[in-house]
Amino acid sequence: MAKDGDQWKPSRTIGQVREESETTEEPPEGGERAAEEWWQADGMPWKHKPGRADIACMVWIGVYSVYGLATLPLRGLLFGSATEVLAMITGGRVSVAASGALAGVGRLPYWPVVLLVAALSSIKLDWIYWWAGKLWGHGMIEIWAGSSKRAARNYARAVRWAEKLGPWGFIIAYLPIPLPIMPVVFVLSGATGLSLKRFLLYDFLAGGFWLGLYFWFGWQIGEPVVGLLDAYARIATYVAIGLLVVVLGSAILKPKKSVRKR
Repeated sequence: MAKDGDQWKPSRTIGQVREESETTEEPPEGGERAAEEWWQADGMPWKHKPGRADIACMVWIGVYSVYGLATLPLRGLLFGSATEVLAMITGGRVSVAASGALAGVGRLPYWPVVLLVAALSSIKLDWIYWWAGKLWGHGMIEIWAGSSKRAARNYARAVRWAEKLGPWGFIIAYLPIPLPIMPVVFVLSGATGLSLKRFLLYDFLAGGFWLGLYFWFGWQIGEPVVGLLDAYARIATYVAIGLLVVVLGSAILKPKKSVRKR
């Protein structure tokens, strides 16, 4: 296990992991293969029987996914009426930029606190993917790539970028580009032995840097953005109700579709 002082180490490509993970065991006597265990099924990130840490990490990944969906109504409600509160809760780029606009017109005197808390909030769950990389190596990347050749190519390209950039990959990870750089960088951080302290430091500095730019951009625009926020605040409740209906509807209908497919 790497110490805090270790350098960023190059990791293996997706193709290499797949080749190394293949087994050459001969079938048992009688020509019949042993029954596959549940944890050996396709779509599982681990290459071994999962322990408590594996199960706990998978649960946290589920929490990460549910969190984004569950907070949609809250985002719709607070954006415009309590933009700075939303920025501190979610660390979202749009709400941070809108907070910058409010600060630019003098309506947010405590903006340094908002920006700092938003930067911390933006990385609050990123450690989950670092942990996944530490436990399973490229396992999560393999799952994301799935059976789609196009997705596999995109993830393979993202892995190569992340390997070349090293810690600078954290800066690139926050760019709005059509490559899954961010999750790949996080997973590779754990897979290559980067310590959690260094991971959180790099992540905070990179995330804070980009949020600062979004905040500055909103500050420069100022009044036009504030006018839009005030107008949105009048319909924020209705938007929140609509998003709540969408979230609940998808949660109810999705299980029914799965049952029908079976």
